[in-house]
Amino acid sequence: MDNRITEIVIVGGGTAGWMSAAALARVIGTTSCAITLVESEEIGTIGVGEATIPPIALFNKLLGIDEDEFVRETQGTFKLGIEFVDWKRLGERYLHSFGLFGVDMNGISFTHYWLRAMKQGAAGDRDLFNAEAEAAHLGKFARTPPNAPPSLPRVNYAFQFDASLYAAYLRRYAEARGVVRTEGRIVSVRRDPESGLIASVELAGGNRIGGQFFIDCSGFRGLLIEETFAAGYDDWSRWLPCNRAFAMPTSNVGRLAPYTRATAHEAGWQWRIPLQHRTGNGYVFSDGFVAEDEARQQLIGRVEGEPLAEPRLLKFVAGRRKSSWVGNCLAIGLAGGFLEPLESTSIHLVQAALAKLLAFFPQRHMDQALIARFNSEMNGLYDGIRDFLIAHYKLTEREDTAFWRYCKAMEIPDSLRARLELFRSRGEVMPGGQELFREVNWFSILHGQGLVPEDYHPVADALSAEELASRLSQIRAGVKARVDTMPSHDDYIAYCCASPRAAR
Repeated sequence: MDNRITEIVIVGGGTAGWMSAAALARVIGTTSCAITLVESEEIGTIGVGEATIPPIALFNKLLGIDEDEFVRETQGTFKLGIEFVDWKRLGERYLHSFGLFGVDMNGISFTHYWLRAMKQGAAGDRDLFNAEAEAAHLGKFARTPPNAPPSLPRVNYAFQFDASLYAAYLRRYAEARGVVRTEGRIVSVRRDPESGLIASVELAGGNRIGGQFFIDCSGFRGLLIEETFAAGYDDWSRWLPCNRAFAMPTSNVGRLAPYTRATAHEAGWQWRIPLQHRTGNGYVFSDGFVAEDEARQQLIGRVEGEPLAEPRLLKFVAGRRKSSWVGNCLAIGLAGGFLEPLESTSIHLVQAALAKLLAFFPQRHMDQALIARFNSEMNGLYDGIRDFLIAHYKLTEREDTAFWRYCKAMEIPDSLRARLELFRSRGEVMPGGQELFREVNWFSILHGQGLVPEDYHPVADALSAEELASRLSQIRAGVKARVDTMPSHDDYIAYCCASPRAAR
């Protein structure tokens, strides 16, 4: 008996659904495995402006897509990091850059050498040693030339784009490779009476679509993973209290910033994502600290540019499914969990789930050990990002509103508490191998929020004061020389990937 999976059904479109379809069509193909995506135009998708992080370059490489075409088709811009405004205290800002700080030396991070120099009063601003941060502050951007010498580190960047255009772009890609889209609203799910696995989904009108493996991209509802398999949900709202967001596009004002901005407000924070044809804005907030109508008016009063649509309300509960893979169903995207977009991790979680699915791809007989391993790794990924997000809120000095007083005083997971104590002691957090955010990311956020380590790694004392000063000077000069050659972000887009549809 042939045990290979020959029928895959993806329930739901949007970013998660069409990323799944595109990746599966590229890697598995549709010659020996039929891939069907079911979505309903009645339901629609969230489709707000989307920001990403650098690993998306790996997904683009997997698909073999042309990056300039991708940016043009999605009205995209480039992103060098995230600027945080008023998080530590009112009037202060810092940047979580995607780049490395300086150059690691003698097996330890450059940040330890910088901390040593800072304690001795000999260090400049940390962003002076980070090319991506320096370029972001100056509104510049350029990719590393393909013929660049190995001594020139790559520019680390991601993208900001229109999520609805991205889904449409991937749909064209997937359908061109044999994915079949079926329009319809699912009204029932049929399970095999013996195995308990999903056998088919039935659409309004009676059409039935069978499959051997189902990917649930139905959004917060979790049509298959929750309504059918009752996977359960870990609610993290006690640590991440924001549970609402108003999203609203506006016309562009000024030049295109090569970064996303997150500005803390009375009961949450506001995002600003510059695209070629518009600016995406949103207010992520807790309805326990501000009424929806008031939050809506606050967003309208604070956006830049002319509103292009009325604010749209999204409701959510921060957390994840206890198991994102149950039986022959795998939940991807919002169906698997939701972590607010503070660090632009939503698309990465889709990408990570797809990468693990391809690595653990099953046969018709579902291997429970394989499923358990997948769930363990995905849960660990979610948990690490959760702690990273919580740190933004916990390490505030703000006490001007009830929301920020709650965040400052709230209890935090033991895993995060241990990391904060280690960082406070000597500037390290020691992330595990499966975690998304590394030492440099934690350093950006924790130091930016005002947590200054009491000490640094002792190996940083191996250099003499003169040698340390010389190396800092050389690194700073290299960063400056690199950034000085970059054009403005606007000019770079105009040169290589401007969309003819962008009204600028």
